[in-house]
Amino acid sequence: MTVERLLPDTEAEDLIALARDIATQELAPLAGEYEEKERFPREQFRLLGRSGLLGLPYPERYGGGGGVGYEVYLQVLEEIAAAWLTVGVGLSVHTMSCYALAEHGTDEQRAEWLPGMLGGDLLGAYALSETGAGSDAAALVTRATKDGTDYVVTGTKAWITHGGEADFYTTMVRTSPDGGRGVSCLLVPADTPGLTAGAPERKMGMTGSTTTQMIFDGARVPATRRIGAEGDGLKLALTALSSGRLGIAACAVGLAQAALDEAVAYAKQRSQFGKPIIEFQGLEFLLADMAAAVDSARATYLDAARRRDRGMPFKRQSSVAKLVATDAAMKVTTDAVQVLGGAGYTKDFPVERYMREAKVPQIFEGTNQIQRMVIARELRTV
Repeated sequence: MTVERLLPDTEAEDLIALARDIATQELAPLAGEYEEKERFPREQFRLLGRSGLLGLPYPERYGGGGGVGYEVYLQVLEEIAAAWLTVGVGLSVHTMSCYALAEHGTDEQRAEWLPGMLGGDLLGAYALSETGAGSDAAALVTRATKDGTDYVVTGTKAWITHGGEADFYTTMVRTSPDGGRGVSCLLVPADTPGLTAGAPERKMGMTGSTTTQMIFDGARVPATRRIGAEGDGLKLALTALSSGRLGIAACAVGLAQAALDEAVAYAKQRSQFGKPIIEFQGLEFLLADMAAAVDSARATYLDAARRRDRGMPFKRQSSVAKLVATDAAMKVTTDAVQVLGGAGYTKDFPVERYMREAKVPQIFEGTNQIQRMVIARELRTV
């Protein structure tokens, strides 16, 4: 089903139509096979780069989309995620990985590295989490010690999307023992000696997206690759996460929309007792609730995106969007399996994969329990 959208201009409409065409023609036909074979879609990310979709929120002079705001970027992301969640989430992660450099790098750093990152030649990963520092990011212990003109980095990052496949890692490291104020940001090339990827995690969903530990064993990173000042890392990380959570919200809505479309199509063609099952009230009410959940979730991320585009505070709205959209995706995909009945529990239909994939958006970019804490904390300061 094509979603009716209220778009700010014709250029935005054309951009979302382009994303929908790529999603339908180039991504959706491959998604099931790649996920089943746990095959990483590197060429599909290069395609997004060549199509101008890999750096939409960033400056045009470096290969980005220039004036494209988050309201439009997130709708592009939703179209891609509806076809293939692995690629949608990957695009969101890449966008977040570019944030520190694009917004806080020097002109020289941007000119050297940003064009390749936005053009598709370089795929990014975001290395913040550790085994003992997930929700409590300030507790990270991966250490970067200054040695001449380099930092020597030692430690292990965990749950890294694109681990072992990325070309660069936006990495938060400890440069002093001063808690959250002792964290700095390094842009680490994948070919840095002393940096290796652990074995891929064995996941229940999004199996085409590689997730690994990244192990730093005395990895030497030039100090010229530090983004911002020493001690700015946690601030950069948390600011990027506010926008990244909107990306996950849009991806969750795309996944939920795909599940709803599959359920409606099945209910129209499946007959029992002499008529299509979509005509039974018990089922049509279930589908109506699914549609309401998708539309409501979309409205939350668009509201937050519009606030971001206007320079208004959006931290609380970002957490609301992530919470509402990912919870909705889990419910809608579960209900889609129910609509299909026994068929929904088989791998002959994609809804069982959608249901498995819907779980992890409730966890990454800050669990939904953390989102509730952020929302409550923001309310206390009003």
